[in-house]
Amino acid sequence: MNFNNDNQELNNSNDLEPVDMSTGIDTMESLIEEFSPKKILERGEIVDGTIISVEKTGLVVDLGQKSEGFVPRGEMKTLLNTENYTPGSSIITYVIFPETQEGTILLSVDRAKGEQGWKTLDIARQEGKTLVGKIIDSNKGGAVVECEGIQGFVPLSQLIGPARELYTPSGPPKPGFIGMSIEFRITELNRRRNRAIFSERAALEAIKLKVKSQRIKELKVGDVVKGRVLGTSKFGVFVEMDGADGLIHISELSWDTVMDPENFVQIGTSLDVQIIKIDLENLRIALSLKRLQPEPWDEISSEINVGNIMPGTITKLASFGAFARVKGGLEGLIHLSELSYEKIEQPSEVVEEGQNVEVKIIRIEEERKRLGLSLLLDKEIISKEESEESTPEEESEESTPEEESEESTPEEESEESTPEEESEEKK
Repeated sequence: MNFNNDNQELNNSNDLEPVDMSTGIDTMESLIEEFSPKKILERGEIVDGTIISVEKTGLVVDLGQKSEGFVPRGEMKTLLNTENYTPGSSIITYVIFPETQEGTILLSVDRAKGEQGWKTLDIARQEGKTLVGKIIDSNKGGAVVECEGIQGFVPLSQLIGPARELYTPSGPPKPGFIGMSIEFRITELNRRRNRAIFSERAALEAIKLKVKSQRIKELKVGDVVKGRVLGTSKFGVFVEMDGADGLIHISELSWDTVMDPENFVQIGTSLDVQIIKIDLENLRIALSLKRLQPEPWDEISSEINVGNIMPGTITKLASFGAFARVKGGLEGLIHLSELSYEKIEQPSEVVEEGQNVEVKIIRIEEERKRLGLSLLLDKEIISKEESEESTPEEESEESTPEEESEESTPEEESEESTPEEESEEKK
């Protein structure tokens, strides 16, 4: 064996250049990518791509994994400026057909934006957010509004403000209606049925609620504020106060009896009201008009005496008697025994609410600010000592009209209707 020749070859091997291992790694990755199964795209899938080329007929897009797709011109109408989309630009696409007969994946930019729009609207619906859209059409039922590439419908009942004024039920809408921007909330969203219902009214109510919440935090019990009458109901008057609204219960309108709040105030009238209760949790404010006026008792109690006969009006019936209002708005009780010379079971056998009567003052209770009245004008008046000897049972039975009205508080009554509902009834 020739060891010299072997040593010479070994020495020559030391002169070889080092091998670039990264080339081997790149080659391996290329082989893995080449022989790895391609991701199977599904119809309706949203995929990111890179523009390979811009053709007259559309865009050629690289979807990765050596997959190419094509966006026809008819599926890229939403691209406002195609000049901004050049080879190398990123683009979001929608898979129309995973693979055509030619082996190309058919894509759409417009539908991709639509799907993104549905997702955006769905998030807004879930979070209760207000969105802005543009009116693009109208029909006899309302307006068609576009937002995030999605067309939704605003029913006429949910269309308010300037848009409502420009809307026409038949024929072309008034100038300015098409193209008008409106704020709305989503009331219904169904992607499968391609159905979206919007409400401008709901958006306004949400804004008003936010303003109201902030305004209520600025108010406190005892404040006297300016208000405007929004509406009336059988139980009181609704008043708006610079973003917040409250209720004047019928019992807080006047020291005199108010039978019908609608006849007591006019809608739109400005007035001063006093805040008597604030419910932050339910955003309710109880107001009063009468507490800004002198209490009748303090004004004329010195002018009345036991034995005086004066006109009065029956204001309320109770099981134990009838309440009557006399001079200056003072309230008094006609006990069941003082309604008739004959024994009766119910006050309604003798009198009714609203009836005008002649009454005699038989008792004056200064501390309780109450009067004892009688229809028995020729009956002798009992002495003060006898009056004070009235039994506890009789005293407990005789409640005031104010106590009677507590059976239905302003807060409870206000649950029957909101100022918005009342104002809507007035329209």
